[in-house]
Amino acid sequence: MARESFDKEIRFLRMLALAGGAYSRQQFADRLGISVHTYDKTLRYLKEMLSTLQQGGPQEHGNELSEGLRYNYYESADPLLLFLFRAKSLKETETIRLTLLLTALQSQERTARDLQDICSEQMPVDLPLPDEKTVRGDLKYLEEVGVIVRLSGGRPYRYIAANDLIDRLSDDELLDLFDYVDVIANTQVPSVQGYLLRSTLKKALIKRGYHPDTMETHRYKYHYHSRILDEAHLYTIFRAIRHCRRLHFLYLSPKKGKNYASQNTNPLFERETEGVAQSTLPLRVVYDHQYGRWYLIGHSPRLGLMKFRMEGLTQIEEGEPVSEEEFARRLAAAQAQLQHSWVTDTLRPVQVVARFFNPDRSGANFVRERVEAQGQWGTITEESDSTFLYEITVNGIYEIKPWLRSFGSSCEVLEPAWLRREFIAEWKEIRNYYESVREDF
Repeated sequence: MARESFDKEIRFLRMLALAGGAYSRQQFADRLGISVHTYDKTLRYLKEMLSTLQQGGPQEHGNELSEGLRYNYYESADPLLLFLFRAKSLKETETIRLTLLLTALQSQERTARDLQDICSEQMPVDLPLPDEKTVRGDLKYLEEVGVIVRLSGGRPYRYIAANDLIDRLSDDELLDLFDYVDVIANTQVPSVQGYLLRSTLKKALIKRGYHPDTMETHRYKYHYHSRILDEAHLYTIFRAIRHCRRLHFLYLSPKKGKNYASQNTNPLFERETEGVAQSTLPLRVVYDHQYGRWYLIGHSPRLGLMKFRMEGLTQIEEGEPVSEEEFARRLAAAQAQLQHSWVTDTLRPVQVVARFFNPDRSGANFVRERVEAQGQWGTITEESDSTFLYEITVNGIYEIKPWLRSFGSSCEVLEPAWLRREFIAEWKEIRNYYESVREDF
């Protein structure tokens, strides 16, 4: 899939997940910045891709793309957005060819010549037939990623699918592994690899005769659909960080409300781009649990430390390398600036002091447990049997403020005084919303 096309599909699926059926075709296209014709073509392409990747699966997976996103709200264990990862980096011929190879190697060992014959017999007539060099290249790739194994012995080499782990597990062991992967994939970041493993295990259980409903022992409400879409950029960014290379991309700031910018490849339809061309040395990736957002932290020779919301990155390309000494110097400077950042803020450090109230009822102290788990480097001091103090120095209060507010009446901000006054004004405003309700309403 072309890079521009993948950018468009990411933004298309994000809006579809967030808006559901709230927009008409014209409104959806206008919001995305494309024509209605392009909207129809993209939706048709995604549906075709989804049906291709789910061939042979359970009948219920044949739902329409938009219907699945709208009505399967709690079915986050099989997020429809995930299917894009299975096809984003493969051409159509590669997708069909690799599928044929893996299917043939599931049941018995075969040589490259055997697999070439199978591809020649089963490839669609409108697609070119692979030669032996192409098949050997595919086998080398599949062996490198651990999908197949080459058996011991001389030439010609024989290959078989790497199903030893699954095949050696009993039914109970396979169910336990599925449940474990199910929980981890829904609670950890990054999660895409976990979802792909979960999908593989689910197919193995279905192959053993288990009904899909038997495996759904956990239900999740997946809040951040766009999170797994943004993970598509992680591996490109991590590779650039590992090799000390700059990144060049077109950045669409979420604040401007622009969701997509096409590449101006046709001079007849050339128009001014909505994004800003950026070049940065990637240093770190930060994840915000509060809002489910990924951030890229980089360095610009002209502007210094730069912070980008990952959902705004498009048309990413690796650039020129820098020396390891320069990279280490830039990284150390960034870490010093972000030392007291709740997420990515680099404003003036502020000391925040808050009083937390323990629950009145006996049992688990969920307030204390949450502060200990999420409070980062803040310190906790016992004040009384019913309260404790929490102190932390952070770069600005804009990122920690929603976290403090989320505790409701269980949190009282003490310092700084101006932040306390802001909270008082906000809670008074909320109280006023309820005073106007008539008693006989």
